[in-house]
Amino acid sequence: MLRIAVPNKGSLAETAAEMLAEAGYTGRRDPKDLHVIDPANEVEFFYLRPKDIATYVGSGALDVGVTGRDLLLDARMPGAREIEKLGFAASTFRFAAPAGRFADVGDLDGVRIATSYPGLVDAFLDEHGVAADLVPLDGAVESAVELGVADAIADVVETGTTLRQAGLEVFGPVILRSEAVLIGAPTEAEGTETLLRRLRGVMVARSYVMVDYDLPADLVDAAVAIAPGVESPTISPLRDPKWVAVRVMVARKGVNQVMDALYAIGARAILVTAIHNARL
Repeated sequence: MLRIAVPNKGSLAETAAEMLAEAGYTGRRDPKDLHVIDPANEVEFFYLRPKDIATYVGSGALDVGVTGRDLLLDARMPGAREIEKLGFAASTFRFAAPAGRFADVGDLDGVRIATSYPGLVDAFLDEHGVAADLVPLDGAVESAVELGVADAIADVVETGTTLRQAGLEVFGPVILRSEAVLIGAPTEAEGTETLLRRLRGVMVARSYVMVDYDLPADLVDAAVAIAPGVESPTISPLRDPKWVAVRVMVARKGVNQVMDALYAIGARAILVTAIHNARL
């Protein structure tokens, strides 16, 4: 059986569980369950702390896992490798300090930096030839400067509101752009390709919709130019030989603009339906 590590809590857990369910797998029904077997799909799920997943997978104890790229890099586990981006839980890591204190990463030489990701930050500083003193903290690092345990911080930055409230501003380059990823052990296990194909199908389904419409037959080329589809639209004859029915996959983002453009050239009865899963 394919052994899959899944976050047991935190921002990654719910969406990862939803994605696996949409991919056809049976997950846990009780949030206290730490191990679930899905015999129909020949997989075992192990529900672990997100920070530990890279360690279990990189050691080969488990075959694949869902975690954040930030957690993967922070673990510094040589055997763990990123297989696929999963398209959720995006985040950006930046340095921050009191306004005007530092201008670039080079100013951090010998400085105390508070962070919840010491492995990730240390690797970044090494790449830039900077020797700083890292202060590992388990979350809520914004107060570290005010409380005098650090001169700067390295943390996830979303809107920047929390940093401003703490009297801090971002500076220097982006440390990392992270998101949820599927990671694998050093040796690919049987069943990994099936899991990957299913997850890709879920991502396609979340990113595309199916558009159906009727169209005068002599306008097909114009319509295809607007919505060419993944390979080519499906064109079917209608009872009226002057009209055809068209079915095409369209990116969910921007579908209303596509509908407007199709209507403008003469398409009618335009319908949009969700795609629950896909294989391309």
